[in-house]
Amino acid sequence: MALLRGVFIVAAKRTPLGAFGGLLKDFSATDLSEFAARAALSAGKVSPETVDSVVVGNVIQTSSDAIYLARHVGLRVGVPTESPALTVNRLCGSGFQAVVSGCHEICVKDAEIVLCGGTESMSQAPFCVRNIRFGTKFGSEPQLEDTLWASLKDQHVQLLMGITAENLASQNKISREDCDRYALQTQQRWKAANDAGYFNNEMAPIEVKTKKGKQTVQVDEHPRPQTTLEQLAKLPPVFKKEGTVTAGNASGVCDGAGAIILASEDAVKKHNLSPLARVVGYFVSGCDPTIMGIGPVPAIKGALKKAGLSLKDMDLVEVNEAFASQYLAVQKGLDLDPSKTNVNGGAIALGHPLGASGLRITTHLVHELRVPGGTFCVPDTFRFDGSAAAAAAYFGPFCSVSRRTASETKYVRTEPHAGPLSG
Repeated sequence: MALLRGVFIVAAKRTPLGAFGGLLKDFSATDLSEFAARAALSAGKVSPETVDSVVVGNVIQTSSDAIYLARHVGLRVGVPTESPALTVNRLCGSGFQAVVSGCHEICVKDAEIVLCGGTESMSQAPFCVRNIRFGTKFGSEPQLEDTLWASLKDQHVQLLMGITAENLASQNKISREDCDRYALQTQQRWKAANDAGYFNNEMAPIEVKTKKGKQTVQVDEHPRPQTTLEQLAKLPPVFKKEGTVTAGNASGVCDGAGAIILASEDAVKKHNLSPLARVVGYFVSGCDPTIMGIGPVPAIKGALKKAGLSLKDMDLVEVNEAFASQYLAVQKGLDLDPSKTNVNGGAIALGHPLGASGLRITTHLVHELRVPGGTFCVPDTFRFDGSAAAAAAYFGPFCSVSRRTASETKYVRTEPHAGPLSG
């Protein structure tokens, strides 16, 4: 929908993304969300006492306190006890949904300032034994279930997510070579952007204890910038013989969180806040779950239509990269400009912490729009069940209702991430 009231992003921060079983494995999703929320409040100079509501997206709910997640995050960072909290699950779009729900609360004047988050600790996904609470049959042997692996299968269509990506590859005639080349590109773009410090403003460093002592984590742990095309070509297909999906051209399982603070125009003026961007509109759409990764196509089209914009107006586009074949199918379906899309790398490089990815993507775009000339962007992610969410955001004078187009105000950062594939 197009928002009926001015809603502004006044702060956006994310944690580094930790590799599966890596440096952040001992932090729960609640812990990670707290880190991001504290950083966002500090960066936006927002007093916790002014926060009217907390909304946090989370998917697998891996910790024992997960049912309290949003509430505990708010209480830990000093949000008033009378301010309500809501944990939402729209699968990979959960972080986006937190922002959408926050926009709803502001638009209907239930809140003026909302702390929105998205978080996931995939490393803490437990093994479990089902159907033994009330006893077992004599001679039966309890079976351990990997809840993480089980979660990545859509039980309705009985397909692993990787198979849905293979379906898209077949339908769109996407080759293994196409997927590997794209995976290499996203790794290279992440490295170039990281080396240039493009992630610094969005990052909320975390101090961890290691065998060598305390260490501050301030760089994403999952990327493999040393990857070569030759190495990628040697990896075996994971889900299908002669398939396209490998460990090297799929997004990584990882841990992380993001936080965004939304404020109404009245709150911006009252508390003297500094907007980073304005949320113009959003759209949520469903699609066939057997090709769930194509969801960004109708979602992005819907968000732009609701906002009265087109892809030509966009300076930047981000599409979640669950799998290279899935991304390439979306690129084809929308005729995306590669020089504007995922310009600093995507989830194949950074990783995909399910509930946090929407916030990670939005946070990054908000800061990229601060580059002189950036005006409009559209972030998108999709759900495992065959649906997707997208939003349109605007950067400019916060009280202005005029909409400059990309042709009138150009996004000018051209080095080093927006160039063609090298190597």
